[in-house]
Amino acid sequence: MTQTATDRFRRRCAQFRWLAVFMVVSVGALLALVHLIVPIAFLARAEDYPYFDLWLGSLVKALPTVFYLFAVWSIGSAMGQLSKGRLIQPTLVHALRRVGLALGFGGLLSVFGVTNLIRLLEGGQGGWAFFDVAGMTLGMIGGALFLLGGVMEQAGKVQAELDEMI
Repeated sequence: MTQTATDRFRRRCAQFRWLAVFMVVSVGALLALVHLIVPIAFLARAEDYPYFDLWLGSLVKALPTVFYLFAVWSIGSAMGQLSKGRLIQPTLVHALRRVGLALGFGGLLSVFGVTNLIRLLEGGQGGWAFFDVAGMTLGMIGGALFLLGGVMEQAGKVQAELDEMI
């Protein structure tokens, strides 16, 4: 890879990092506003929050989003490290593992956790699992990324061992 290609790659990684930061901060701020700040403001003013009975349910439904935002943050963090010149293989292994866990747990929570927590809150109404194709897909991709991170970690160890022999 030429020096100009390396510099271009690092610039793109830095740009992607800031895009990830923007996404996490903006979406996280909107989630916090809707699910925390507005209800707390109503309670602090001693007013009735018009949707308080629906608040806890909407908070539970937003939980997988926290995991998905952590996955985006992890990708942005890895891109930031690559833009600073860190080695690709260890950075990628760490990122794949973190992103895989975040997407996997977010998907599991979306399919099984949310629906069962809502069942507990609403007194046993509803099913045991929610047929959420997007959540299932993200969960499967997360599991695959976690496994690929393990394979890459093992490949890095084998490469280091081979380098020592030479």
